[in-house]
Amino acid sequence: MFEAFETFEAARGEVRLHGRKGGQGAPLLLLHGHPQTHVMWHAVAPELARHFTVVMMDLRGYGDSSRPPADPEHLAYSKREMGLDALAVMQHHGFDTFQVLAHDRGARVAHRLAADHPAAVQRLMLLDIAPTLAMYENTSEAFARAYWHWFFLIQPPPLPEALIESDPVRYLRSVMGKRHAGLGAFASAALAEYERCAQIPGTATSICEDYRASATVDLLHDRTDVAEAQRLVQPLRVLWGEHGAVGQCFDVLGLWRARAKDVSGLRLPCGHYMAEEAPSLLLAQALDFFKP
Repeated sequence: MFEAFETFEAARGEVRLHGRKGGQGAPLLLLHGHPQTHVMWHAVAPELARHFTVVMMDLRGYGDSSRPPADPEHLAYSKREMGLDALAVMQHHGFDTFQVLAHDRGARVAHRLAADHPAAVQRLMLLDIAPTLAMYENTSEAFARAYWHWFFLIQPPPLPEALIESDPVRYLRSVMGKRHAGLGAFASAALAEYERCAQIPGTATSICEDYRASATVDLLHDRTDVAEAQRLVQPLRVLWGEHGAVGQCFDVLGLWRARAKDVSGLRLPCGHYMAEEAPSLLLAQALDFFKP
């Protein structure tokens, strides 16, 4: 799916970060969501690479990147640490400033990256998320039913890990297949890659730690930003799916305007996985927003 891209391995300390790079022009970092890998960008990356140097990476704990061990405070999977991974990857390729397109968990990493390193991130587009703190603080029954995994994965070990490890493919298909478009939205080669990576030892622990961090240390960082009236300074565009729970349960634009100074956005006629459900619509937005 990525014939014109080269694979890379970058290191940040003991953490190995895997990804692909291709194209030419201004650097654009792509960050994937749960429970996927950088392969989720297969339908949009080739066109983006005609205008940008596209860098796609697997977040720590996902894909073919490292799976650091868990720690009691979930610091290894804080979005602050994962944002530093992304910064290290871009610096590995010689880019000190760049733009970011990110989905789901990757979008939460991108939010923290932009907040912590405003000189590095020029502008960012976040797909189908509201701010993490706002989503937890405003959880409704409808949201809890739709995003059950948010509350399952944060339970203390080892129960969530054990249940996922009993059948990782079933877990992945349950999360992805029960959303708006079902499993038919995913190319067979991409789905096979997600399933392969879900079965790599340590994945279940990493996934749980990612979510446990979001419900603990990440909220501390977010609350500090709010208390200090710190808002994103970069131009931000947010897109959400018409058929997704985020747009149905939250005021996406309103919540982001409370956390960023320059916000635009709109709803797309698709579900959560817009890079695979509606790649042409996403491309049109990306090419309009990002600066080559």
